[in-house]
Amino acid sequence: MFEKASRLKVRFEAEKGNLAVEDLWDLSLIQLNKLAKKYNKEMKENEEEDFLKVRTAKDTLTELKFNLILHVLTTKKEEQESKERAAEKKAQKEKLLTILERKESQELEGKSVEELKKQIAELE
Repeated sequence: MFEKASRLKVRFEAEKGNLAVEDLWDLSLIQLNKLAKKYNKEMKENEEEDFLKVRTAKDTLTELKFNLILHVLTTKKEEQESKERAAEKKAQKEKLLTILERKESQELEGKSVEELKKQIAELE
């Protein structure tokens, strides 16, 4: 799909002007969604049931553009969700480590003077 797009030198009509395929990666999810809606609408308009009409190169190009946008949008969304999950895991791990540290401290405070002196002596 990307090879075909690069060979055809596909350009996308966007608010910022014409974009090359690689420029799609620089767009936000909202911008990609807007662009996908635009090309999806264009494809649906071209889908009018006319059994005498032959699919044109423009129809095929519009479908290619839509599929490229959809691929980039899906990939970027998955990457964003993965980052969010990683951040949540990191926050949860930090919380658990803080609680563990507090519990270990409480455990040490519960020991007798002799036990603490013994542990200190073992460390020397």
